[in-house]
Amino acid sequence: MTIPADQEAPVEIEQLRHFVRVAEMENFTRAAEQVGLSQPALSRSVARLEDELGQPLFERQSRKVSLTEAGRLLLERARTILMLVADVTAEIGDDGQSGKVRVAAIPTVAPYLLPDCLRSFHQLYPRAQLIVLEDTTEHLLKKVAEGDVDVAICALPIGAKYVEVEPLFDEELLLVLGRDHPLAGAKTVRVADLAEHPFVLLGEAHCLTDNVVSFCRQKSLHPVSVEQTNQLSMVQELVALGHGVSLIPAMARARDTGTSRVYRSLAGQKPVRTLAMVTNPYRYRSHIVRRFTEHLRAWRPAK
Repeated sequence: MTIPADQEAPVEIEQLRHFVRVAEMENFTRAAEQVGLSQPALSRSVARLEDELGQPLFERQSRKVSLTEAGRLLLERARTILMLVADVTAEIGDDGQSGKVRVAAIPTVAPYLLPDCLRSFHQLYPRAQLIVLEDTTEHLLKKVAEGDVDVAICALPIGAKYVEVEPLFDEELLLVLGRDHPLAGAKTVRVADLAEHPFVLLGEAHCLTDNVVSFCRQKSLHPVSVEQTNQLSMVQELVALGHGVSLIPAMARARDTGTSRVYRSLAGQKPVRTLAMVTNPYRYRSHIVRRFTEHLRAWRPAK
């Protein structure tokens, strides 16, 4: 993909954005929805880029597209260019009071911690635009590394490269039981008491399941999961229906106003998870993003 020195390639930033989105979605129709264009308009934008570079960037198939060798080379460079443009734009317009803060959190944190945290930050900085994303740890770490998210809140351990991880606070995991469960009336509950009881857990993509299973195995308990779901609220409902027991973050318990479940702090060593803030040290961090990270460091969920 060589361009003669005496010939300028009039590549536009928007064309690069369109190209990157198609490469990520592997589909022109879905990419067009993401960028707010019609599918023909997006196709024309990418076609012009291919004409200007003199190389096909995609191998077009009926339902998906894949990158050519030239496309793979351009994708890496295009992401770098777009990242630099975004950083410069943010730095030039950085007044410390306005601007975007793209905040993300895992599903077992987002609905319990973010609403009050974002509300209090908005009261301090009403001109800031807060954009929220909820996803699994794997996807959030990728988005932080690629510059699509400014701050992500995940649970340790986090084994990702090219991101900065700062522990925030520890949170106890509480035993949740249906109100009619045999252990519901016990004065104390030990890990060993759970050996004969099935567990209701989140799916394997959720790090909370890793936290629960890891703690149990440290105590020589191998929890048998009879059901898995993708929402913590569904775990609580299944427990209330008598399908099993589970370990739930304290912040989720604080939001539970129902009467069909009881919560117990396990005797002895408590199961905990450590929440952490994940950022990209290689991206420009605006003043408003820095102020949000300071706000997050001081924030604690209601008990």
